[in-house]
Amino acid sequence: MITIIAGTNRPNSNTLKVAKYYQNQLAEKGLQTNLFDLQELPANFIADSLYGKKTEAFDKIQELMTGTSKFLFVIPEYNGSYPGVLKTLIDACAFPESFYDKKACLVGISSGKYGNIRGIEHFNGVCAYLHLHVMPLRLHIPNIKLELNEKGDFFAEDTLKFTNQQMDKFVAY
Repeated sequence: MITIIAGTNRPNSNTLKVAKYYQNQLAEKGLQTNLFDLQELPANFIADSLYGKKTEAFDKIQELMTGTSKFLFVIPEYNGSYPGVLKTLIDACAFPESFYDKKACLVGISSGKYGNIRGIEHFNGVCAYLHLHVMPLRLHIPNIKLELNEKGDFFAEDTLKFTNQQMDKFVAY
């Protein structure tokens, strides 16, 4: 099972648009995926679902993580790194069964010109600790506001080329 994680809980985010784009494109390649938007985290997630405490609402999320064999993370840049809510999700998930020896693909996005290079590297370090095997081809998509059309699709030729290449490699990974 493949799960795409939109790595922020910000409403109406470009991260979610990119995650949906990847989901649609992977569907065209014949793959069924799950999309987990961090906006779906329970309201009292931090107080109720960390440090050994679990709720029924989080149990469903845990089942999704445990049942996933490949993850595709779309990660926006937050203050030169990745969102804390994504790290909190990782911390709340059971170890080792959530991520250990599974596969991951990383896509960084930013409003600026570097496509969250630093945040992807930070997240890659967490993945290494978890034994979550990251596919070598990581994309960094800068100026995300200029990359998506009104339907939330990429349209620039080079972005289409590289996202398609990454998806093909992810399918084979």
